[in-house]
Amino acid sequence: MKPGTIVVALGGNAVAPPEERPTIANQFRHTRASLAPIVDVARDGWGIALVHGNGPQVGDELARNEISADQIEPLPLGVLVAATAGWMGYMIQQSLQNALAGAGVERQVVTLITQTMCDANDPNLRQPTKPIGHALDPVRVARLQARGVPVREERPGRWRRLAPSPKPTAVVERDMIRHLVAAGHIVVACGGGGPPVYDDPALRLEGIDAVVDKDRVAAILGREIAADVLLILTNVDAVYHGYGTKHQRAIRRLGLASADHLLAGTELGTGSMRPKVEAAADFVRSGGERAVIAELSQGLAALRGEAGTTITTEPA
Repeated sequence: MKPGTIVVALGGNAVAPPEERPTIANQFRHTRASLAPIVDVARDGWGIALVHGNGPQVGDELARNEISADQIEPLPLGVLVAATAGWMGYMIQQSLQNALAGAGVERQVVTLITQTMCDANDPNLRQPTKPIGHALDPVRVARLQARGVPVREERPGRWRRLAPSPKPTAVVERDMIRHLVAAGHIVVACGGGGPPVYDDPALRLEGIDAVVDKDRVAAILGREIAADVLLILTNVDAVYHGYGTKHQRAIRRLGLASADHLLAGTELGTGSMRPKVEAAADFVRSGGERAVIAELSQGLAALRGEAGTTITTEPA
């Protein structure tokens, strides 16, 4: 009997770590290294949809836009999200095909450029909050501020530019993803959260210049293809109480009520772990069997309950 269907969310920083120059060669190298857990899951027979982030990459695309703007017509942010979904999908698809072949796992991989439905009147579109791109040096911070581009100091001396990030409501191509996964194919979808769109009364689908949180989209995709598990792979080995303090303690299991209580407080702050826990709780609340948040290298162990943080409807 097949284990079931899983949506795996892979962070863009796993492909382009902040401390390293993001050359294509380096990104291919990190992509190959990051896919070992996916090969393990594929070998176990799971139906797989793979969602990836693009925060560093889409920020770099914006910078390329700005540097060449006097010679080449710039592309809007929504189009750049689609562009990164394409070339990152190619990179992940090729690397995963090679890894599966090397492991003797006969599965096909396909990349879909998928659109994410949002509300054109979402208030988040008026208040950019999502960090994108790599850390900025002081000269670039000053230039962006002079042009009115929002930036934020994430921690002392580390500045990032900000982009609008509306709340996702649906994945437009969900039926195609569901059919491909059911046929046994591994589907790379919702890259970078997918280019956000809205339903215009006259024109139908129209793009939005924004980025969508890939973990939240992964939770929605999981609901829409009736996935059993949402696996969020990140650079932290679990959700923690008191993270970053001498009293920090890993949380291995969370019931839905406890997850909601954690989110209602201030312990998670506004950092990247909060949207991951929100996405995990939303997935379980919408009918998913369980959601798991784990460090990249521990993906299969976390799926077996041996690592990471598992969120279910049951009390911990």
